[in-house]
Amino acid sequence: MVMTDAKNHDVRVARSEEKLDFQLLPDSIISFDRAYIDFQWLYTLDRRKVWFVTRSKTNIQYRIIGQHLPITNKQVTRDEKIELVVEKSKPKYPKSFRLVCYTDPDTGKEYEFITNNMKLAASTIAAIYKSRWQIETFFRWIKQNLKIKSFLGTSQNAVLTQIWVAMCYYLLVSYIKFQTKYRHSLQELTRMIASVIMEQRLLIDILSLKEQSLKKVREPVLQLDLF
Repeated sequence: MVMTDAKNHDVRVARSEEKLDFQLLPDSIISFDRAYIDFQWLYTLDRRKVWFVTRSKTNIQYRIIGQHLPITNKQVTRDEKIELVVEKSKPKYPKSFRLVCYTDPDTGKEYEFITNNMKLAASTIAAIYKSRWQIETFFRWIKQNLKIKSFLGTSQNAVLTQIWVAMCYYLLVSYIKFQTKYRHSLQELTRMIASVIMEQRLLIDILSLKEQSLKKVREPVLQLDLF
């Protein structure tokens, strides 16, 4: 996770590996939205044998140089090799890459993806990008459940501390859900934990309950006797 102020464009941070604190290894597959499309950066990834999958922009000008593979999946409408034609863009990415058009069977909406991976099936390319939606789900969950839109302090340290605490909590709860094979959503698990946060309850007992049955198992508050 890299945090910057709003003045830094996303792709500038992605291009700057000293800010990322890690290197993208060959055969890595990265997926990102259209805000990250920078052909010079994409060509750098390709030369390092890092695979990328992203959605195509409507204003990208290209020409089709051939079909990539015969289409066997009914959701895939196009699988072609393309190359850039604009004089300013072509030197930035001189190689050909792949354009995959895929129709979502649930919504009927068509999506266009570009990638430098020529080996994976077109449906797999679409599935890789679809898995990126988990990032948006994560952002929504953070905002809804951890109140990250409002901060307890206004200093940089206070804001970053609250964000990191939220991240740690999310990872711990996700790990608990994964390890225990908890059937319900992260949101329900969070509500369950919040309901008994001030009580001495075994976590394994909480996981075996439903949200509606929590009130039945709460211990009554013991009243102190006066003598």
